[in-house]
Formats: sequence, C-alpha cells, structure tokens
Amino acid sequence: EYNPRKVKTSIVWTIGPASNNVSTLKKMIMEGMSVARCNFSHGDFEWHESVMKNVRKASADLGLPCAVMLDTKGPEIRTGKLENHEKVLLTAGDQFTFTNDQP
Repeated sequence: EYNPRKVKTSIVWTIGPASNNVSTLKKMIMEGMSVARCNFSHGDFEWHESVMKNVRKASADLGLPCAVMLDTKGPEIRTGKLENHEKVLLTAGDQFTFTNDQP
C-alpha cells in the first residue's frame, strides 16, 4: 500500500491532455506521483490553470500531497500583450529599452 510518508524520492509526471482530469490524476497520485509537471512549451495559461486546479482537487480528495511544477520554456522574456499586439524582432547589436512603466 502506498504511504507518502515513507517515500524518499519524488516522482515527477508530465501532465498532458489525456491525464488532465481528476479521476486520472487521483490514480497517478495513488501510484506515487508526488509532482505534477506543467510543460509551458505547450498549451496556454488557461489550460495550465486547469491542470493546477485538477491536481489540487485530486490531492485534496485523497488527502495526499502533490506538488505542481511549472516548467517554463527557457531564456525568454515573458510579457503581457505589447502595445498594438506587435512583435518586436531584435538582431545582434540592436538597442531596445524594456521597462515596467505603465502609460
């Protein structure tokens, strides 16, 4: 029988469309998943929010802990929507000023 207090290692499972439901997540936690990984290279923020909510629900229903790991896409600057929704393309040597000032 699975006992999370006796586990000395973490088992990280990446959550995808087939496993993003409370029933499947409960089974995964019962099989030993201790960390649910969201891969931010795929999906949007709303989808990842649904993963977090489902993991929290499954964990609470079982009374067993399960962390959520947000695996971001790497060395990028993540902004909100830029003015006029335009892309900014930079090449080597270009100067660009980035601030958090609001207009």
